[in-house]
Amino acid sequence: MRGLKIGIGSDHAGFVFKEAIKEKLLIEGYEIVDVGTHDEHPVATAPYAQAVAEGLLSGDFEKGILICGTGGGMSISANRYPGIRAVLCFNPFTARMARSHNDANVLVMGSRTIALSQALELVNIFLSTPFAGGKYAERLKYLEEIEKKVGKIFEKRFA
Repeated sequence: MRGLKIGIGSDHAGFVFKEAIKEKLLIEGYEIVDVGTHDEHPVATAPYAQAVAEGLLSGDFEKGILICGTGGGMSISANRYPGIRAVLCFNPFTARMARSHNDANVLVMGSRTIALSQALELVNIFLSTPFAGGKYAERLKYLEEIEKKVGKIFEKRFA
């Protein structure tokens, strides 16, 4: 999947991992859009998750990668967006299943919970694992219906 356009973002805790992942993917021929942060100065996670999520939804990116200290903040923030399936992965199995069973479009990792070498491995697995389809596609249709229902509730509540 070389040439794939990937949006990548981190907070300060994930900055070092982001830079290493970005360098590796650029060497491998991926197109990378770095939405920040651009140093280790403390920042909130949400703006970077928002930038990756909105880039995916607008079609600017085909996949996303988010890194913070634990991965929790990025996961919560990104999954606020309908159509985003951000999965916090911490070993090869979770990365493989995120793609094959859930068609995850955002890989989330915690820089304080895994080693950089493992993060690089998870990126490889995430980007090379296809979605299995079949019964898993049916499950995604169900999630899309939930997203529509929740959207209608929000429209009523905040109109």
